[in-house]
Amino acid sequence: MPLSIVTGRIAPFAAAAALALVLAGCTSGGALITKHTQGYEISDSALKQIRVGQSQDLVTLVLGSPQTTNTFGDQSAYYYIQTKVEETAFGMTMIKSRTVLAVYFDKNKKVVDKAVYSLADGKVVAMETRRTSSFGEDRTFIDQILQSF
Repeated sequence: MPLSIVTGRIAPFAAAAALALVLAGCTSGGALITKHTQGYEISDSALKQIRVGQSQDLVTLVLGSPQTTNTFGDQSAYYYIQTKVEETAFGMTMIKSRTVLAVYFDKNKKVVDKAVYSLADGKVVAMETRRTSSFGEDRTFIDQILQSF
């Protein structure tokens, strides 16, 4: 076979390999995947310090401010969320694990229970994409501005 045919077949593979090497060199630390934690870092030692009967202020002192709170009637809850994420050098983010620490309080702001939930405890909720038609006129922001003139 002539040399030009062989180089013509190999050229795309060589270009792809060179591009992969250049992109790999652009990453920080040479790793293509970085792992990090988003949100609250739930430690076992802090979790062991939370016991039934403790005050809401003591929980805040030990764990810090909650990421979200909830109130149902006489009970309330603090939620601390930890998400472990892997991110590729190309910008793709993959959630590897999610842990939610829930601390429940009674009406006297004393701990009545705590629970740790994972991704397996979650439920997928299907979002409805249909729109409810309104009796008024559906106009865009630009339409509203132009109509006012």
